[in-house]
Amino acid sequence: MSILIDNFDLFANGLLGTIRLCLLAAVGSLLLGGLIAAFRVSPLPPLRALGTGYVTVFRNMPLTVVMFLSAFGLPPLGVNEASFLNVPGLNFLIPQLGNNAFFRFALIAIVLYTSAFVCEALRAGINAVPTGQAEAARSLGLTFTQNLRNVVLPQAWKFAVVPIGSVIIAMIKNSAIAGSFGVAGDLMYTSDVLVSQEGLPLLPVFLGLSGGYLLLTIPLGLFLDAVERRRAATIR
Repeated sequence: MSILIDNFDLFANGLLGTIRLCLLAAVGSLLLGGLIAAFRVSPLPPLRALGTGYVTVFRNMPLTVVMFLSAFGLPPLGVNEASFLNVPGLNFLIPQLGNNAFFRFALIAIVLYTSAFVCEALRAGINAVPTGQAEAARSLGLTFTQNLRNVVLPQAWKFAVVPIGSVIIAMIKNSAIAGSFGVAGDLMYTSDVLVSQEGLPLLPVFLGLSGGYLLLTIPLGLFLDAVERRRAATIR
């Protein structure tokens, strides 16, 4: 316990770094996953094929491989240090975006990987909406985009929120892989430094690591349970 107390500031900074990475990844995954879900239900076969191919590839590929491809495959393609993510205003809130290229590559990998699962959770919610709703919207002259944005998605969200929340919880746990790719400042990287460089005992350090991830995942899990109970109560 003394090890955790003596290094509390390091664990706190690592927790903050993990929160920053996960917040950015969650926003990116929701946006990209929503776009791919729209492709998956599009009336245009090329878009459906593109969405299906994306989900098939990234849902069945280990995140570690996606990390490697992002960190070592993108630079030869001209995506040098993923500088397009180096947004000046955002760098003030999340310094890693400005000074750590591997943070940006890890962010890209997590978003690409997680968005495939977000897409499927959202598509399941879309499929749960009665088909008569979309047909009625089409009969009123709404385009596919208007139908999806104004009629289908608002109803699909209540079916998809809990599965998407579970995907976000999995993403938070998966973010631990980023520490192995030079992403300084997150929980996993901090624990590696304390064990490998400072020579601290493995067990207490990883107990602190586990506690940090539980602080992030348990409240979100409790929130999702409450949402599910409330939805079940309204259905009755």
